[in-house]
Amino acid sequence: MFKRRWPIPAPFRPNETRVNERIRVPQVRVIADDGTQLGILGAREALALAQEKGLDLVEVSPTARPPVCRIMDYGKFKYEQSKRERKARKKQHVMHLKEVKLRPKIAEHDYNFKVQLARDFLEHRDKVKFTVTFRGREMAHQELGHQMLQRVIADLAEIAGPESIPKSEGRTLVMIMLPKAPKTGAQASPAPAATTASASPAKPAAKPAPKPAAKAKPAAAPEPVSEGADGSA
Repeated sequence: MFKRRWPIPAPFRPNETRVNERIRVPQVRVIADDGTQLGILGAREALALAQEKGLDLVEVSPTARPPVCRIMDYGKFKYEQSKRERKARKKQHVMHLKEVKLRPKIAEHDYNFKVQLARDFLEHRDKVKFTVTFRGREMAHQELGHQMLQRVIADLAEIAGPESIPKSEGRTLVMIMLPKAPKTGAQASPAPAATTASASPAKPAAKPAPKPAAKAKPAAAPEPVSEGADGSA
């Protein structure tokens, strides 16, 4: 007669969270779904309590004695956890390696264009690999390539630094530049306005208002002269 066999659970992995029947310890410390501490209960009793609420019993602290378990919706918990991880990965920048090729006798305009291209890569937090390729008799003047790479280091010193010294690989001179860590300090506050007379130009003193002109007094009338009887004054 055929006998039904119960499915054998998959072997437990050390980093795997134990849920429901996978919790094999005799006693656990239980936290309810609303955060209430239910104390130490038997594992089967705690599982029955979780199943009554239609939830799962999840082991959240396996190293504690006894282990701490929480009653929760494990499916919803896993979904929210994966959602947070996806959001964190979007914010995380993956550094790529870009390449900029130079020649020992490159024109000044081409050199400035290549350095600006490397600057854009570095500002986007990517590494830049500079390669100087020598052809024919140029191999006899490799010092020109070293001088060019030293110039590149000086031109990009404010945003990047060399990962290592330039090294020769056959007919090519190679150097990798790494972007510098962004500054996290507080922005410099603007300088306060100068209060001394020497720091700021003095305003011209206001001219006093002109005083009103005094009114002229009227001239005094001449006194009348009296005449005598004989007509003399």
